[in-house]
Amino acid sequence: MRKEVSLPLIVGILLFMGLAAIMYQSTFSYLLGKWGVDDFTYSYFIPMVVAYLIWEKRTEFAAEPICRDWAGLLPVTIGILFFWIGELGGEFTIMFISLWLLGFGALWSSLGWRKLRVILFPVMLVLAMIPPPMIFYNGLTLRLKLISSQIGVLMLQLCGLTAYREGNIIDLGFTKLQVVDACSGLRYFFPLIVLGILLAYFFKGALWKKIVIVLSAVPISIVTNSMRIASVGILYQYMGPAAAEGFFHDFSGWFIFMLSLGILLLEMALLKRILPGRNRLDQPELVQVIRFEPSTPRQTSISGLTRIVSPQFLVILLLMAASAASAQGVSDRHRTAMQKPFSIFPDAIGSWSGKKQTMGKMSLDALELNDYLLADFRNSRGELVNCYVAFSDYQSKGKASHSPASCLPGSGWELRSPEKIPVVDASGRSITVNRAMMVMGNERRLTYYWFDQRGRILTDLFQIKLYNFVDSIALNRTDGALVRLITPLGENEPAAAADERLKEFFQQFNTTLGRFLPPAART
Repeated sequence: MRKEVSLPLIVGILLFMGLAAIMYQSTFSYLLGKWGVDDFTYSYFIPMVVAYLIWEKRTEFAAEPICRDWAGLLPVTIGILFFWIGELGGEFTIMFISLWLLGFGALWSSLGWRKLRVILFPVMLVLAMIPPPMIFYNGLTLRLKLISSQIGVLMLQLCGLTAYREGNIIDLGFTKLQVVDACSGLRYFFPLIVLGILLAYFFKGALWKKIVIVLSAVPISIVTNSMRIASVGILYQYMGPAAAEGFFHDFSGWFIFMLSLGILLLEMALLKRILPGRNRLDQPELVQVIRFEPSTPRQTSISGLTRIVSPQFLVILLLMAASAASAQGVSDRHRTAMQKPFSIFPDAIGSWSGKKQTMGKMSLDALELNDYLLADFRNSRGELVNCYVAFSDYQSKGKASHSPASCLPGSGWELRSPEKIPVVDASGRSITVNRAMMVMGNERRLTYYWFDQRGRILTDLFQIKLYNFVDSIALNRTDGALVRLITPLGENEPAAAADERLKEFFQQFNTTLGRFLPPAART
């Protein structure tokens, strides 16, 4: 009898997994690629942790009755909406959240809230496997590098060494150390936060103490990473380059992570001694405060397939099947060609003469562009403006305009004083563009950049995602281009002079560019 009744359930689960594999095929590929990056390899361990936490709750979970609930279709509906926003807008992070919402809603509708609440923490922990958006990830990398460098320099100075910092470069007098992305601390920043959440879950104490444990993981990871940087500076004078690479580099990373874990455990021991009489939570539950109790559905006598696979779950499968089938047609979305290829872009624009450059195959493969313009333009005074235009005839997940705000910090540049300013071209058209000062050590460059999306001039990625979603439906178009202008500043050159230079170039350049990009969309 057990085998007979379990077969429909197994079939239902396999159908759910199969439909999810079809809907999120590119998302899974992207996710596995991200997990291969050193900063996110901890994600491979989270499923095992989740499985253990659920197994630990097996007795309590089995004691709760199954109360199928139509309320579970609410997160499913939101998940389907997120799926289409991610599919049409070209955003992987939204797709990850969409998949999690579908799974969460399926559990809620099939098991009921009371049963789901027993395993709510491990279900929520699955979200830790989702990599953050690149614009957030790159910005965080840069901030952590700068903060770790500042504290590391202070530690070196306290140890009696002469150390100065220029951006993410530490000058020790006898050598210079560059704090690169691998030393930003992200490789144990995220794992330490997840570890802090797990420790708080098992910690028997007041909720505020659990929150302190989780939040403290952030400064602990920053300070311990600064100690690692400082140790490299101290040992470099004795070990040379070996202090910053090879075995010692890997060992120091492992040691710092274990030190961070030790600090968290010491903090937990101290918190246990603070106001011990006020610890009201005896269960190791981080989510006990969630007391939402929807009305319990009346138990009804159901037979046949719905006795094992709930009607709510069948509705979810139908919604997923419809979305999977519809998504196959999205891949045939119209691709909009340029009016002219950039290969014939003029080498002279007004008083500016240009020299085109080519990008390497590795960069082109990563960017997946349909056409691009990369050129240095100089005026009669010898002043330089670097011009970069990247065009995609179709933007989707993993193939969309990349903001310099997320790409340049990954190359070591710090974007300072970002703002939006109006500029006017030769036709009298005024547009709003992003302006920022790029700084790396003593080198300064001024950049203007914007996104020409089907005639719309946009200034941030959130607008791009929104209009990609809208125009996918209304216009069957998602073509767009990133336009970036950069000019270097002399040693004592004021920013105002660089602004005048870029505005002068833009005035003559933008009108010419409009003859190459596709015409504006007409609704």
